[in-house]
Amino acid sequence: MTAPSLPHNDTVFVLTVTYNAPLKCVDELLQAHRDWLDSHFSSGLFLASGPRVPRTGGVILARAADRADVEALILTDPFVLGGVAYYDIVQFHPTRGPFAEPLVTGATVEQA
Repeated sequence: MTAPSLPHNDTVFVLTVTYNAPLKCVDELLQAHRDWLDSHFSSGLFLASGPRVPRTGGVILARAADRADVEALILTDPFVLGGVAYYDIVQFHPTRGPFAEPLVTGATVEQA
C-alpha cells in the first residue's frame, strides 16, 4: 500500500521531540498527541514515529515540501501547544540503504 500523495521532494525530516515537563503533564496530553500523529499518518506526511528510550521524548520521520511546512506543523502538536515538549528538526536526503527509496517515495517496504 502506498501512502497518499502529498507535495514533497526527496527530503525527509527527522523530528525529535524532547519533553520539558514532568511525565504526568505529558501523559495528560498523550491521547491528543496520538490523535494528531494519526491524522498526519493518514495524510501520508508522517512515515514512522515512536518514543525515545529512555522516555524523554519521541522521534518522527516525516516527508514535506519544505522545512517551513514542518516548522508550521509542529506548532500544532498538542504537546507544543500544552508547553510540555519542543522539537528539533533534522532535514536530510536519503540516498543509500534499503529504506532510502521508500522514505523518499512513500512506498511501503514490501513495494521497495
